[in-house]
Amino acid sequence: MAHRIGGSAGDVLTARLRTQTARLAALEPDVRAERPDAVHQMRIAARRLRSALRTHRRHLHGDHTGTEDELRRLGRALGHARDAEVLGERLITQARQLPAGADRDRVLAELAAWNTRETREARPQVLAALDSERFRRLLATLTALAADPPLNSRAAKPAGREITRTLRREHRRTAERVAAARRTPDGPALERALHDARKAAKRARYAGESAGRPARGFTRRMKALQDVLGRHQDAVIARNTVRALSDGGFGYGVLYGRQVAELAFARELLPEVWEQAARRPKRLRQA
Repeated sequence: MAHRIGGSAGDVLTARLRTQTARLAALEPDVRAERPDAVHQMRIAARRLRSALRTHRRHLHGDHTGTEDELRRLGRALGHARDAEVLGERLITQARQLPAGADRDRVLAELAAWNTRETREARPQVLAALDSERFRRLLATLTALAADPPLNSRAAKPAGREITRTLRREHRRTAERVAAARRTPDGPALERALHDARKAAKRARYAGESAGRPARGFTRRMKALQDVLGRHQDAVIARNTVRALSDGGFGYGVLYGRQVAELAFARELLPEVWEQAARRPKRLRQA
């Protein structure tokens, strides 16, 4: 059965900009107060806004790449804190599972101290970004865009046809990235190719989210693909971190092996997940 979507393409974009701009602004006090998951949620809101501007460029008058760049800059400023949080939790949890003979207590203490330092060093970068004039200008620009988007004539077209084209374009882009990764031999180049495929899947997922319920199946498949590729990327980062921290002891060797095994498992999962995600997005009919 065809999925139906109402309004125009401009209506879909406007709703997305308004929701995510409000979300970004509302999260600032939570980030400043170091509330759990606030940095992560602000980073997601910034990514969703950047994705909306990129995937809907053909529906807007003017060049908004400057705003996209500022959203990317904000995401990077938040990234160190978020990465330290996720990576620290992963490695400390795994260190607790080490056998006693693997010098568990020492490795655990060293990882906890390392994570404390990383978290402490990341905090000023987050606050500097929020205190900056650039952030104030970005919020003002986004608020103005959301209140009155400079929609062009194409944005007035029915959402069904336009959003279907957008989803299919993002799907093709993801398929090209996955195909490129599958042609790449094992090694650092493959890791980079899979990371690029993950970013494409994430952008496709966000495009599906903006369409709401009618694109729910597509969004779910892209999220599953993003998750398995994210699992792979997390293992790459964790492996490299363990290698950098290792003193050659058995405990760090066990942790390193865990990351390598996780890499292999994610790659084993990928063909099955892609088999589902490879399905072309269904046409969205106008409500």
